[in-house]
Amino acid sequence: MSRPLHPLIFFRLGVLGPLTSRGELKRGEVKMIVRELASKTYNIPDSRRVHISEQTILRWYYDWKRSGIDGLAPSVRCDKGKTLLQQSVQNELLRYKKDNPSRSINTLIELLEMQGVVGKGTLSRATVHRFLKSHKLSVRILDDRHTIERRAFVAEHAGDLWQGDVLHGPSVQTPKGMKKTYLVSLMDDASRLITYSAFCLGETALDVEGVLKQAILKRGIPYKLMLDNGAAYRCGSLQKICAMLNIRLIYCRPYEPEGKGKLERFHRTFRERFLSEINMEKIAGLDELNARLWAWLEQVYHRRPHEGLKNNQTPIERWRDDLIHVRPLGTKAHQIDDIFYHRIKRTVKKDGTLTWEGMKFEVAYQYSGETVELIIDPHANKALRIESLSGDDLGLVTPLDTTANLHRKRQRPHHVSTPVLKQAENMVELAHQQYNNLYSLSYTTTLLSDEEK
Repeated sequence: MSRPLHPLIFFRLGVLGPLTSRGELKRGEVKMIVRELASKTYNIPDSRRVHISEQTILRWYYDWKRSGIDGLAPSVRCDKGKTLLQQSVQNELLRYKKDNPSRSINTLIELLEMQGVVGKGTLSRATVHRFLKSHKLSVRILDDRHTIERRAFVAEHAGDLWQGDVLHGPSVQTPKGMKKTYLVSLMDDASRLITYSAFCLGETALDVEGVLKQAILKRGIPYKLMLDNGAAYRCGSLQKICAMLNIRLIYCRPYEPEGKGKLERFHRTFRERFLSEINMEKIAGLDELNARLWAWLEQVYHRRPHEGLKNNQTPIERWRDDLIHVRPLGTKAHQIDDIFYHRIKRTVKKDGTLTWEGMKFEVAYQYSGETVELIIDPHANKALRIESLSGDDLGLVTPLDTTANLHRKRQRPHHVSTPVLKQAENMVELAHQQYNNLYSLSYTTTLLSDEEK
């Protein structure tokens, strides 16, 4: 059985190809070829370097001439498995590592320095790594949260899955003074396209709903929407919106941001390429900040080749390739405002009024005492109309004006005579009827008898 060859042998033999493939070389030819080989770039295994020095190539060449391909095998360190660390340092390293296997090399070194076991800056990471590796302790053992099985995934088509998240942004001037902003973004998983993003003054479900509405108007309806597990995103209004649009709402597990790794990576790019470049001194308010955001997304991010996409496509190119799979608004386009309105149950009082946010509104008087749904435009903070619980439109609502109602003519029901009961409805009425009938018959008989006399 032939023994396996080290993978580096094949790499080094490939580098030496112009030298090993030729016979005897004339004087000076070796040096000329080596200089040419050293000027090239290489994909060196297990290394970030891309160049090889002339001395290294010469050494490999003469090792090959002397020992064949065996001479190209990497040499083994003569001190492999040995350490120059003092026994006291070794003991402390083993004790700290076994006490908490999740401790990193940097943490171990800091502990030794704090305890005075070693001088500050005298112990290198490589030395500690080799020592731990010799005791099979170099691999960090993390807690269960980090050892959960994770799999890289990507949606098959654009529009299959959108991811949503919030990033803390800079402060801007508002009519109420300086306010902190929050970047609310929705990303298409397949294309990495930002379907919509905006700086908001909050990170509530209402802010997410506003961004979602604009994203749907611009990029169609996703099949799935993935959000954080926060209480703000679990509100009934957002769930109703997704149900009406047939969007499956998915929540990430608490404290596991890895589920939205693509959007987390976008946030890193956003910090490096937008937040670090923008001059906030020239931004007068939220509108100007968002104007620059939208321009950067369309002109820079969406047109920049993305390493995570096939053939380094840009996000907008990948999105356009899948336009046939994107679900359009269709007949829901004229209902989009109504879908994003909030609906709140209210009972109409006897005076035809109902309350919302401390304000009173009047509705049609015939709905007094009924339970209805008050339709709210949450972004305009305005009450619009009422609907029945089954969704029928019951008319507009108007703010209560008590002064105007002082001079308002009241509607009264028309006078209707009391109907005569054709038959008794209970025991009392039945007894009364029978008594009257008996009395009437007896009175009639008495009259007839008097006439005969």
